[in-house]
Amino acid sequence: MISDDAALDAAFLALADPVRRSIIARLSRGPATVNELAEPFEISKQAVSKHIQVLEQAELVTRTRDAQRRPVHLNPARLEALTSWIDQHRLVREEQFRSLDAVLETSAGQAAPKAKEEQ
Repeated sequence: MISDDAALDAAFLALADPVRRSIIARLSRGPATVNELAEPFEISKQAVSKHIQVLEQAELVTRTRDAQRRPVHLNPARLEALTSWIDQHRLVREEQFRSLDAVLETSAGQAAPKAKEEQ
């Protein structure tokens, strides 16, 4: 089993490539075959297949077999896990910014009377 850190690393590494992000965006509208996913790109179907393999290894997509077709599906649970990780860190930073805002507001309120006294 892959550790949480390794899984996060694999997912973010997979999403670092613009072709793979485009594939994820396309799959957010529904499953597609490699041929369908390759259409907008000026790269070979084999290259698109390699991108899909990277996304599969990162557990961002899955493939199923439907007769001769092998559609690629988005794995929403994996994307949700990434979103949760990002939100966790975003919330911490937002709280830090709120604390900083409060300190700055207090400092500004104290500086205003001093400036009036000096005039």
